[in-house]
Amino acid sequence: MIYLDHNATTPIDPAVAEKMAGFLREQFGNPSSLYPIGRRVKELMNEARERVAAALGADRGEIYFTGSGTEADNFAIFGTFDASPDRNEFVTSAIEHPAVIESARALERRGIKVTYLPVDEYGTISLDHLRSALTPRTALVSIMHANNEIGTIQPLAEIVRIAREAGVPVHTDAVQSFGKIDVDAHKLGVDLLTVSAHKIYGPKGVGALYVRRGEAIAPFVHGGHQERGLRAGTENTAGIIGFGEAVRVMADKGRKERARIEKLAEALKRGIEEKIPGARFNGHPEHRVKSTLNFAFPGLEAEAILLALATKEIYVSTGSACSEESEEVSHVLRAIGLRPEIARSCIRMSLGRSNSEEDVAVVLRELPEIIARLRSITNFHPEG
Repeated sequence: MIYLDHNATTPIDPAVAEKMAGFLREQFGNPSSLYPIGRRVKELMNEARERVAAALGADRGEIYFTGSGTEADNFAIFGTFDASPDRNEFVTSAIEHPAVIESARALERRGIKVTYLPVDEYGTISLDHLRSALTPRTALVSIMHANNEIGTIQPLAEIVRIAREAGVPVHTDAVQSFGKIDVDAHKLGVDLLTVSAHKIYGPKGVGALYVRRGEAIAPFVHGGHQERGLRAGTENTAGIIGFGEAVRVMADKGRKERARIEKLAEALKRGIEEKIPGARFNGHPEHRVKSTLNFAFPGLEAEAILLALATKEIYVSTGSACSEESEEVSHVLRAIGLRPEIARSCIRMSLGRSNSEEDVAVVLRELPEIIARLRSITNFHPEG
């Protein structure tokens, strides 16, 4: 099997699985209990919180565990609006993850004015459009750090500077950048930041929201005092422990592993461009997460390519895993100006720790043959 869909999810790291299994066997206490077995679980959770905080350049008290990255996005957005009843405007981009796009639509149903900033052909927002969108009524700006479909990295430092001048807090979804590029919440200057465990070889069902100390945010789940009163409910203790271990492994493997993966991705990108006539790369040529590759193969349907690759046990995607079953054309690819027929020909390949030079060689042998065969069936001949 050659797995090239690490942006959708990652295989759990063996060290993470072992850590969680040991925890499940040995610890069952409720972390809200005051007696020793409960306090021990609380201590282990705080160790995990410390690790997540350190990885984000944050303080432990600025990290809130959630049930997923999507929940953390919702928490950031709705928590901010509930804490700012005098503000009724939201600014985001046209290429956000569905967790933010659908939250924006829910805000619109509440009567909130939402501005969707356009992007250029590479998926980068216009800073001039951002400036013009901000008003004294704007409660929040939410711009993702790196796009999940094309990998483009947004100029967050500039976004924060512009928003700060207008007195508007900034949230960023860093789910696809965390572990792939440097993500330091304090250096970026953002007020809220979202991450997820299963994108960094941790378990599914746990995420985290960074909330800058002093930032106003209302409780997202009401009930008990868990997560300092902002997200009630007994915590996913095993998931949190696994998240902390995934961060530890990520820190240990660090830049060396990241550089190896990027080198493989660049070799795959170069090979596709050399071996497949008419292949079109989507994303910024420089400012992007290098492990994410999105290519259009005009004249073909992405689903046909995906299924043909799957018969060779090569697994890719046609876009976001959160919208894979939708028949609609990707909103990200529409936003960067692709015609619907071109957008429907795009596949995404996202590399990770499991990939090797041999994997790249196999893909560069199989994919050109598949594209050529499908083109012969459709009688499509690329220009040039």
